[in-house]
Amino acid sequence: MMKNIKLIYSLVAVILLAGCNKNILDRPPLTSYVDGQFWRNEDDIRMYVNSYYSYYFSGYNTSFTADYTPVRGYTFSDDLTGKNVQSSFESSVPTSRGSTSEAAAWLQTYAGPTWDFAWVRKSNILLDRLENEAKSGISEDAYKHWTAVARFFRGFEYSRLVSVFGDVPYFDKVLADDDLPALYKDRDDRGVVMDNVYEDFKYALGNMRENDGAQFLNKYIAAAFISRFMLFEGTYQHYHGLDAARAKKYLDFAVEAAEIVMNSNKYSFGRDLKSLFSSESLAGHPEVLLYRVYDAALTVTHCIGSYSNGTEVVGVDPNLVLIKSFIANDGKVWQNSGVPDAESFTIADLVKTRDPRFEASFVDKALTPSATLLYGFKFASRDAITYIGKTYPAAWGSNTNTSDAPVMRLAEVVLNWIEAKAVLAEYLGGSPVAQEDIDKSINAIRLRPLDAAAADKGVQQTAPLMLGALPNDPDRDADVPSLIWEIRRERRMEFVFEHTRLLDLKRWKKLEYMDFSTNPDYFLGPWVNVQAEAPAYLTDAYIGRTKVKQPDGTVITYDGNNAASLVGFWMVDNAQNRNPFTEQSYLAPVGQSQIIQYEEKGYTLSQTPGW
Repeated sequence: MMKNIKLIYSLVAVILLAGCNKNILDRPPLTSYVDGQFWRNEDDIRMYVNSYYSYYFSGYNTSFTADYTPVRGYTFSDDLTGKNVQSSFESSVPTSRGSTSEAAAWLQTYAGPTWDFAWVRKSNILLDRLENEAKSGISEDAYKHWTAVARFFRGFEYSRLVSVFGDVPYFDKVLADDDLPALYKDRDDRGVVMDNVYEDFKYALGNMRENDGAQFLNKYIAAAFISRFMLFEGTYQHYHGLDAARAKKYLDFAVEAAEIVMNSNKYSFGRDLKSLFSSESLAGHPEVLLYRVYDAALTVTHCIGSYSNGTEVVGVDPNLVLIKSFIANDGKVWQNSGVPDAESFTIADLVKTRDPRFEASFVDKALTPSATLLYGFKFASRDAITYIGKTYPAAWGSNTNTSDAPVMRLAEVVLNWIEAKAVLAEYLGGSPVAQEDIDKSINAIRLRPLDAAAADKGVQQTAPLMLGALPNDPDRDADVPSLIWEIRRERRMEFVFEHTRLLDLKRWKKLEYMDFSTNPDYFLGPWVNVQAEAPAYLTDAYIGRTKVKQPDGTVITYDGNNAASLVGFWMVDNAQNRNPFTEQSYLAPVGQSQIIQYEEKGYTLSQTPGW
């Protein structure tokens, strides 16, 4: 809301626990500052900056809070199906874009911030104080570093705002409370805003320290996030036909930023996938650039592991469309794979025949807490699911989980990089993608080690992707080249349950995937023998409800006497398509109250096009 633009300077800062390196992203408010008596040295500046961490790098959030978390926060995508009618896109302009009650459900849809510029103002305050108060008392290196940090976070916030609303008002300085024309300016073109973000990010990478201490923002962490934001905006500009020159500029920068990380040789795919999401400590993990620490002693815990423990109900679960997108371990799609049983969709066969990320992401047997019977346990340890039917330990039950959360990891960087290069090559005059590029990205991920438990099940690493022999996928969209299709597949396998899928669909201009009427597989799970694998669905209460579907489309419905016949693709109970939506759903509307606030001051705030 506009009143948030005019926050006064008495912000409460957050500071590190003295001598504690266990908890970097959660810093108790030990002190506050008086603006005119602050900005004396780097410690003061760092205290001010610390409050950014838990806001932007939320990880698994805390307690039962689900905003911006995997599993529970990012549940709105074409990968997941729930019982009954699917969650719908926003269909009308809300009363307000900033109310807590509306924002909770709305964040699920748009995966971004509300219409609030408080954090832009916070960064502008930091820039102002660095220039006018702190500069004389710190070194030139420190001044440049903290200016880079401020500009990075300003660009971070604007990248998120633009991804949600498109055009937004751009503020590059602290505004006086009585400067109404500036405070109530209308929206700026997203290209103008993102050009300013581009400059902020360029400055950040040119001036930020390579090392500012463990788990503090540095050049490499910033570069990784910049590769994310520049990929988003570059591909959005391209696929939505907005501005080819800007698309190229942003994608070139995505490549450049990713290469800062990749060429540093500081990170590698040296451990198995499961270790990223179920470890009590991610300190020293070779793939992790930044993580959030959880510690029961500091009362900083989460619930995301619990919602992967085999018992808790998420409500939306992996569907057959997602299952079919997983590549077979010979590097071919299931329709023409040479792997024995690759055409089978039983969970046991999927575990053995598909890319190892399938086994690491889903429990290897049908579980009834899942609407589709395929249960995601990517964010719980293998030990966690041994407690099904028993009392869970604090680590995997309730809101007392203490597994660390990866905030930025190498896999995202290399997949941002290879996609940016491929789009540049295909559409914007970039150099052709070489096999070496694929080897440094997709194939490097595929060479992640397997843990012993996966190997014991017969899981195998996936064969490398070869440019000269790309998979022949009969389900590929005609308007998507084969290489880019495979890069998209790789993202889908890598980031299931994480933050990327809906944002990917938006930037690719593929929201039609969210229309489940386009593919009956959205309403199905894996192939199951209900009597053997899910007998709980064979009580009298499920007569007429428990159903499976044959490959030819025949539906078998439980009638109380035909349990042995219920073998086929699991049909999600009463699953129905979401409400119709249009292209207006690519961007969010501004709330009516925000527009009224402008009108009351004699100014105009334009509504998002189409709303």
